[in-house]
Amino acid sequence: MTIKEIAKLAGVSSAAVSRYLNGGYVSDEKKEQIKKVIDATGYQPSAQARMLRTKKACLIGVVVPKINSESISRVTAGIEKVLSERNYQMLLAGTDNTPAKEIEYMRLFENYPVDGIILVGTMITAEHRRFLKESKVPVVVIGQHTKFANCIYHDDYGAGEAMGRAVAAKSRKEIAYIGVSREDKAAGAAREDGFREGLKRSGRELKDGYYKVAEFTTESGYEKVLELLNEKNDIDIISCATDTIAAGAIEAIHTYVGSQIPKNVEDTGSRFRYILENTAIQVTGFGDNQLLKAVTGGIPTVHFGYKTSGIRGAELLLDVIERGGNIPVEIKLGYRLSEIEDPEECGENNEEI
Repeated sequence: MTIKEIAKLAGVSSAAVSRYLNGGYVSDEKKEQIKKVIDATGYQPSAQARMLRTKKACLIGVVVPKINSESISRVTAGIEKVLSERNYQMLLAGTDNTPAKEIEYMRLFENYPVDGIILVGTMITAEHRRFLKESKVPVVVIGQHTKFANCIYHDDYGAGEAMGRAVAAKSRKEIAYIGVSREDKAAGAAREDGFREGLKRSGRELKDGYYKVAEFTTESGYEKVLELLNEKNDIDIISCATDTIAAGAIEAIHTYVGSQIPKNVEDTGSRFRYILENTAIQVTGFGDNQLLKAVTGGIPTVHFGYKTSGIRGAELLLDVIERGGNIPVEIKLGYRLSEIEDPEECGENNEEI
């Protein structure tokens, strides 16, 4: 099929089909006619011909720390939504939380070539800064603040501070915090610093021995919390830097208590909810993971607009590609904190540990 043949079947001009394929203006009526013909024929425009004509590949390279993450899937869903609407396609690369691979994939995409790159960042190293300053294509960083590229990031410090104040108001014993590497300036340093400040503003503190550093996994959360509980027996709230770590924390609490979970609870998938309702320790997180919410009924957590960050990041990148612009844009997104229950109320009939 050619553009001319598509135009004939749709009853429109070749120019209208060309504008449709390249994201130009076409009336809604003609859009519908062209779309029907393209869907019926399975027509795919030649990428090589389009590149020669427009000097654009209509391809965006997206580098993410891992594929099997709900928060990352929400970010990429936002990116895909915008790219699809504007006739771009996404090339996705996962790095398994390895910063060196982020650089490797960005250089690969840069030379592929793609029209631009979106990095869902974990940390900004000296090598990252060098690439961002020298990149031949526009780059947008999502999830980390940087002065070296356009970036969309969340108010992790503010969210951490709000969580710190919230748990301080409800805790009657000691508060623990399970963080992640401070090399991750957002989820690691900013959340922890904000949390400590929130406690401080409430007349509390995160005492020595009540802090552990975990990996971004449920298994690591389990190991670190079990280690913590074997060292300390006066904790009533464990705050975790991510909901994924919080899931491991809940399982660790059950292992520490050593109580049996009734078979009818296991059969109905209410295991996590049962653990939380039958101990005097609350677990909080960050990320508002929907799977964890489904199996627990919802723990106190922070909701970030991950899909919104993907949408805004993709829009920003395409605007730079299509309109130009040399001044870096920094956009900080907010958060929403869920309510934390009073431990004296939710733990009234619970087993003390």
